[in-house]
Amino acid sequence: MPAGFSRTPVDVVVVGAGVVGAACAYYSARAGLAVAVVDAAGIAGGTTGAGEGNLLVSDKEPGPELALALRSLALWRELDGDLGCDSGFEYERKGGVVVAESAEAHARLEAFAAGQRAAGITAEPVRDAELADLEPRLAPGLPGGIHYPQDAQVQPMLAAAALLRAARAHGATVHPHTRVTALERDRHGRVTGVVTTGGTVAAGAVVNAAGTWGGEVAVLAGVEVPILPRRGFVLVTEPLPPMVRHKVYSAEYVANVASSSPDLETSAVVEGTASGTILIGASRERVGFDRTLSLRVLQRLATQAVRLFPFLAGVSAIRAYRGFRPYAPDHLPVIGHDPRAPGLFHACGHEGAGVGLAPVTGSVVAALLTGQDPGLDVRPFRPERFDSTAVPA
Repeated sequence: MPAGFSRTPVDVVVVGAGVVGAACAYYSARAGLAVAVVDAAGIAGGTTGAGEGNLLVSDKEPGPELALALRSLALWRELDGDLGCDSGFEYERKGGVVVAESAEAHARLEAFAAGQRAAGITAEPVRDAELADLEPRLAPGLPGGIHYPQDAQVQPMLAAAALLRAARAHGATVHPHTRVTALERDRHGRVTGVVTTGGTVAAGAVVNAAGTWGGEVAVLAGVEVPILPRRGFVLVTEPLPPMVRHKVYSAEYVANVASSSPDLETSAVVEGTASGTILIGASRERVGFDRTLSLRVLQRLATQAVRLFPFLAGVSAIRAYRGFRPYAPDHLPVIGHDPRAPGLFHACGHEGAGVGLAPVTGSVVAALLTGQDPGLDVRPFRPERFDSTAVPA
């Protein structure tokens, strides 16, 4: 059996040691369940390790995902109090500033923000002359924007590691470099454990938190969850004194997040980190798991970032990285029990919002595992919603 596994069945096996899987493990172990986490790579070895750590409400239209994000922001604040001092995952309530680069984009942005305010989001209009008060190094002449003080950021790999350390403190075990090759099922079709490269582990339930590989794990149980990889690149600058105060992005980013196009889409996203580097994104394209470094994409990102912050023209980029967002066709995560495969729970398909939505996903999954009320309507996220015979929620 994998190192650290006992022969005693566990209550839950969590497949995936990214930030969503880590949150599922933490909240489940805290609820008193015996938890084992397995991952084919290492901790945060997938999408989490290639993310920026955004905790955003600014990019979400009113609806079920925004409700998730609001609750998750509150949970991140709690986690910072419970884990942050010892774990140091760089939680920062920096806020976000969305800027328009044309009068037409400004009108659309203001209409979008009005809908968010009606849903309980703090979205403060910023006139052109006021932008410099928030971000002195922004390009002059922009028509205006919206300030979102609720937006925040964490260092995603540190956050995943902190959640897993806390899960271990509640008795969970973590097993990196352990690939799941099959799901055990009884004669009634119920999922009863996992078969891994190191052996078989019996469990009362299995949580699919495998990110972009969530669809492949679902297939092992004989069900379909249509999750696809959506590639994105991030440029990283040399360390600098504090230059960018908020997460700043162009209004076009909101449209790109909601887009279903498989083609390349880029929009300027610029933010500083605790180490002094500046992260520059964001790109989206569906190219499978192609990890080829694209200079064309990086050039577009750099050009768009310089258009927002002209000082970046004289700053060196020291590296670039890429990852794959777990994309679902309706842009909503897949969360909850799968009635097509009893014993299987899903916590995947968060696309670019996995870090932000990790705590609420973990708390909902833990509640469902223990028969508690999750405190919100999970029907929009139900795993079977993509079936052609599925009944609308």
